[in-house]
Amino acid sequence: MARIHSFDPIADKNAEVLVLGSMPGRASLAAGQYYAHPQNAFWRIISALLELDSASPYPRRIEALKSARIALWDVLYSCSREGSLDAMIEHDTQMANDFRTFFRNHKRITSVFFNGAKAEACFKRHVLPEIEIRAISYVRLPSTSPANASVSFENKLHAWQIVVAHRPVERRGACADKVNQ
Repeated sequence: MARIHSFDPIADKNAEVLVLGSMPGRASLAAGQYYAHPQNAFWRIISALLELDSASPYPRRIEALKSARIALWDVLYSCSREGSLDAMIEHDTQMANDFRTFFRNHKRITSVFFNGAKAEACFKRHVLPEIEIRAISYVRLPSTSPANASVSFENKLHAWQIVVAHRPVERRGACADKVNQ
């Protein structure tokens, strides 16, 4: 079984929120883009939250995240997995990304949101014991994966509103204005 590797983080120095997945699926790895599977609800949810056209090109969606002070990454740097399902990630092959350096370089992050249970479990196992303790809140959100079909899009969207709820009112929608100009 081949070893797969995640992408670099999408983040700038102003990031206040970090959204973490576990490991990109086949479609994402092939496209070289986070959440590239057409049935994954991540970009539809983020587009709704940031008042962005969900058909926007990938670079524009990335800019919208950065403008909203949202960073995006995966917990795992590499692992072995058949297919795309988190359940197929081989436990003993998991290697976490370098969060110690990431948090040192992104001191404004105060909230981490996990895109599903696997991301949270991997973070708790591989990352929490290795990082410095600081005031960060950790929240698991329903996975945006098409494998999480038992949760409706509307319920996922409702739960994910917390990602932008931390932002002061004057910043909400600001990224949509910047991105749509």
